[in-house]
Amino acid sequence: MANASIAIEPPLGAVKREPRGTAAFHRLIFVGLAVLLLVGPFLLYPVFLMKVLCFALFALAFNLLLGYGGLMSFGHAAFFGMASYISAYSAKVWGFPPELAILSGTVVAALLGTLFGALAIRRQGIYFAMITLALSQMVYFFSLQAKFTGGEDGIQAVPRGRMFGVLNLANDLTLYFVVAAIFMFGLLAIYRIIHSPFGQVMKAIRDNEPRAISLGYRVNQYKLTLFVLSATLAGLAGATKAIVFQLASLTDVHWSMSGEPVLMTLVGGLGTVFGPIVGAAVIVAMQNYLATLGAWVLVVQGVIFVVCVLMFREGLVGLAARLLKRPL
Repeated sequence: MANASIAIEPPLGAVKREPRGTAAFHRLIFVGLAVLLLVGPFLLYPVFLMKVLCFALFALAFNLLLGYGGLMSFGHAAFFGMASYISAYSAKVWGFPPELAILSGTVVAALLGTLFGALAIRRQGIYFAMITLALSQMVYFFSLQAKFTGGEDGIQAVPRGRMFGVLNLANDLTLYFVVAAIFMFGLLAIYRIIHSPFGQVMKAIRDNEPRAISLGYRVNQYKLTLFVLSATLAGLAGATKAIVFQLASLTDVHWSMSGEPVLMTLVGGLGTVFGPIVGAAVIVAMQNYLATLGAWVLVVQGVIFVVCVLMFREGLVGLAARLLKRPL
């Protein structure tokens, strides 16, 4: 009787063996990033860097959902913007210190993410994306009509206050290091989620959902958890942004804001840990330094997006990872 070869598939969620030294390489990147954050405000305008960090965290939160969960959301502006409103309102009207204002905005984003996620995860693909967009538009029209948001005027002149009663955030340099600490906290949290057993299961669900269901995984619960985590981190970015710019406006909840993290993630590298950071830096730098071009900035962004899609679909960091043969 002839011997028959039997192909045995690896278990669902099995961790692919990474090149030796990958963990040490990532630690080196984190150290380098920390050094850049420390010297950054002495080389560039601190407010510009704070904007980059806020949007980088926003893009990282979106990438966690799409890159590692396979869930395309067109409604993340709802979490970013509503957290911004709550943070600004609680700081200006209720007199909350900045740490409680940011925390309150983040908590509201988490609650909103739980509600939206419970409705959206019942569908897949384009239907999921359209539901998130519709729910986000509901938040936009609510923000337009609600009294506490200030309507088209928004909430202006938000006091920065003193964090923990000690750090005077009116000083741009002090505020910068607070924002940098919040950004690093978000980045490390996302890195831990991705490399946890939960993260490995989410990657497996992303790659083969029917198989995950057949093996007994409660797929919808995993999706909902990831959606809430992504919404919470997006809210953290929005709440921090309101304190930095002392403003919360309709721009934060507009549907176009949901496109910002999509563009940043795809330019930087979808499904990479550090890609959204690079993408955010590129897009925000373009918006600031090419502002004299007016509406042509959008055209330039479109050209860069098309070039990235056509020439290196894995994004800037994805291309670097392929050349270095190490996951980034």
